Amino acid sequence: MDAVIVGAGPTGLYTAVALARRGHRVTVVDRDPGPPATGRWHRRGVMQFHHAHAFRGPVAEILRDEMPDVLDRLLAAGAVVENDPVGRPIALLCRRSTFDAALYAIAAVEPGVSMRVGHADGVRVERGRVTGVIVDGAALDADVFVDATGRNSRFTPRTRTAVDGECGIVYVTRQYRLRDGLPPGPVNAPIGLSLGYDRHFAIAFLHDDRTFSVTFAHDGADSRLRALRRADVFAAAAAAVPGLGEWTEPCRSAPTSDVLPAGRIHNRYRAQTDHAGRPWTPGLVSVGDAVCTTTPLAGRGVTLGLQQARRLVDLLDAGHDIGDITAEFDAWCSDAIRPWFDDHCHSDADRQRRWAGGDVDVTRALPSDLIVAAAAVAPEITASTDPYARMDALPASLESVEPIARAHFARGWRPAPPEGPSRDRLAEICARADRVTGTTAPTSRPAVA
Repeated sequence: MDAVIVGAGPTGLYTAVALARRGHRVTVVDRDPGPPATGRWHRRGVMQFHHAHAFRGPVAEILRDEMPDVLDRLLAAGAVVENDPVGRPIALLCRRSTFDAALYAIAAVEPGVSMRVGHADGVRVERGRVTGVIVDGAALDADVFVDATGRNSRFTPRTRTAVDGECGIVYVTRQYRLRDGLPPGPVNAPIGLSLGYDRHFAIAFLHDDRTFSVTFAHDGADSRLRALRRADVFAAAAAAVPGLGEWTEPCRSAPTSDVLPAGRIHNRYRAQTDHAGRPWTPGLVSVGDAVCTTTPLAGRGVTLGLQQARRLVDLLDAGHDIGDITAEFDAWCSDAIRPWFDDHCHSDADRQRRWAGGDVDVTRALPSDLIVAAAAVAPEITASTDPYARMDALPASLESVEPIARAHFARGWRPAPPEGPSRDRLAEICARADRVTGTTAPTSRPAVA
């Protein structure tokens, strides 16, 4: 079988290597030429490339089972697999650029995989079926065409259904490198330091090779927090958060990137078949973020993408008609991927309401983040919340313990926020730092570690 995969992100590269190792011929098309021999990789068209990433445990497990050479390359680059007490991976700590570079290096030398740099303009359709991908004006033929172009897929026809919901999060991130011989700041989670306040988050994400990212996330309602985009204001805000300030002390670390803002992130799910189960685009199957995009702070994106890719590869390798494969894959996604999208929409909408000043609504079923939080006072529910948190069980697994969690909230229990500034106080800190430096302050520039 000859396959063309458009998109050389994690899902597209994994799909290409996995198909090639099953004896198929694969061409991967992407407009980005890949990681440079030296210097920083500026991934074209991938806004989130240098933002903080948390790769969940299933990512390490999938690589270990299917592509141990990729995992070995990541570990050699300084990535770390954090395990639970019984030895199961909880998280893979590394930058997105490191992750993609490892996959790209393997794909570039994999027999059966051809990497082609070019702009995919669209598809050629004959008799209602995709028969080619137009790359730089010329058609590229194959037996199977895979859309792995990501959240802004260019191959999604207008007729294809899409369910959308804004997650209500604005965030800013900056990457740092620890100085030689110095440890990171305090940690309280496998990913590093996670501080969830009533109306914002402050997180330090551990990565590979002595690097880490600091992220502030909020709902964007307070205009004073826009000043976090300034390097000096960002530094002042980080210094004001207990624990986080220790990570960013100049004597411990130095920034290696600009301050990177992001907003208007959407949860999005696109089905691939109509009400009768027929593919919207016969001959083309979508995978990864082209199917489902979820809130970035939950760190599930690459996990869901690789889970999809693994299932799609099995179906393609079986050699059935691509129309039947698309229908079967879409049905599987509806059962195994769509529930995570619905879970994010529920949790994000409720978080927006609470961040706007609302209390926990005990008259309705709780969102998953509150159910998980209630395990602190109801340890009997951890048998359900732990598998959900590991992504071993779908969100529906929380339904049996939701009434227990809701009863605790109904009695007045609330998670105690960590020590640190409220959102209003954080906004005051930003406004004061912005007034002190003024509009003539230097723009964000990375330092040399």
